[in-house]
Amino acid sequence: MKYTKISLVLLAALLLACNDETNITPEFQQPDPIAKSKIDETIIGSLQNNDEFNWGSVSDEMIWSALIHSDSVLTIGYQPANESNINGRISEIDIAQEAWMAVSESIVDETISIMQNADESIQEQDLNVQKHQVLPFIDMKVSSLEVVRYLRSLETVRYVEPLGYEVDFPAADGGRIESNSGCSNDPDYSIPSSDYTNISPGAKASWHLYANNVVNAWNSSTGQGIGIGLIDTGISPNQDNLNSNFNSGYSNGRYVNKYGFYVSSWWWWASPDGPNDDCGHGTAMAGVMAAPRSNDGSSVGVAYNANLVSVRGTGDVVINGGKEKTGVADALVYLGNRSDVKIISMSIGDVFSNSKVADAIRYAYGRGKLIFAAAGTSTSWTNWFGVIFPASMNETVAVTGIKESGYTRCDICHSGSKVDFTVIMERNGTENHPLSLAMSGNQPSTVGGSSVATATAAGIAALVWAKNPNMSRDQVLNKMKQTADLYPGRSSSFGWGTLDAAAAVNH
Repeated sequence: MKYTKISLVLLAALLLACNDETNITPEFQQPDPIAKSKIDETIIGSLQNNDEFNWGSVSDEMIWSALIHSDSVLTIGYQPANESNINGRISEIDIAQEAWMAVSESIVDETISIMQNADESIQEQDLNVQKHQVLPFIDMKVSSLEVVRYLRSLETVRYVEPLGYEVDFPAADGGRIESNSGCSNDPDYSIPSSDYTNISPGAKASWHLYANNVVNAWNSSTGQGIGIGLIDTGISPNQDNLNSNFNSGYSNGRYVNKYGFYVSSWWWWASPDGPNDDCGHGTAMAGVMAAPRSNDGSSVGVAYNANLVSVRGTGDVVINGGKEKTGVADALVYLGNRSDVKIISMSIGDVFSNSKVADAIRYAYGRGKLIFAAAGTSTSWTNWFGVIFPASMNETVAVTGIKESGYTRCDICHSGSKVDFTVIMERNGTENHPLSLAMSGNQPSTVGGSSVATATAAGIAALVWAKNPNMSRDQVLNKMKQTADLYPGRSSSFGWGTLDAAAAVNH
């Protein structure tokens, strides 16, 4: 009997021990990442069905998988727990305040702790933590699904997005299409004389300046005293009319500033590439907006007496790489903080949104900037898509291009309900495009798409603002709206319609 009792006690203890072992939390095992092709299908399907895609709508596993398939850099937008929605006042946020600093520090500390549970050798420097100095977001390298799940569960986290993930759009021939595009700006020696008018003191006025009534607007305004900020691929150092000859002919008393925030190197410590244009797109947009009314036979810009602040934020016209998103966001903050810049022109974008760039758009908007963005320019691979980001945001003015007669969008232009204005920029029959400045020399180049439409609209806004220097952004925008040719109606594809520069200036 004695031995039976002892045996029962030992058996009970053994059963309890076994039961305790089964309750031990197993070590977290990361699954295999979702295939990149599946992620791309999800994104493209959302764009086709809903005209938008947001990382907030997908699973933790898909965000983590996108990290694995890209540069592993995660962007985390944060806010104190008692904040309901900071979007409408993001320009007023001071992340140096104790509550904001505490949240950012907590996010980093907890992330390190979770990753060290899986690998004790991980240190903070391995995460390459980058806290933005103005906007409430953090970039850091993350390889853990557990971290993604944890961050997305916090009320202090506004968004969690893979920074460098790029979509491969399928090509018609079964291959994959490169998203980098828009980089060509050579002199065009085939421009017919009917596509421009020679004007004093020796400049060429593009045909589209007459189609949008810009030339008549010059009787009242040339953009004097207004600063236009251009976020694009930079300005060519070899184009004299955007450098030493910026003040020449009838253009005088103004300045051009050039900066670079885009970093092409993958090394996190690398410096920005500088302000020089290696693509050609930024030079063309600068020429459309603000080229001098010179005497050398070159093309004249819409606001030929406006000041120009060019910031290189990208390597091409698509804001799809992580370095490009960072460069554009920093450019927006910089221009947002410059009191002399009234207008920001962005003939760049991507088919789906990025919250880091959106934060920066709201920051610049909150500081009174009038922001123009291209509705979209592409060939058949995304021409089915509506207005691209950031033109799709409420804080931006979306512009697209149309042909000379009737409301027919240009062959490679996007349209949709988010479009605010149109600019005539493609000739019927010939499909010729407006003149601009090439990378060097006085022989004009030609440029098309919603890009040139956006730059033209930004130049027109400078004409209106120079005539009415005490007006607010909304008052200037209302003048443009009320003199567009569809107002007070609004088209579901073309917004308020085509801009009339002279009418807007003199309204």
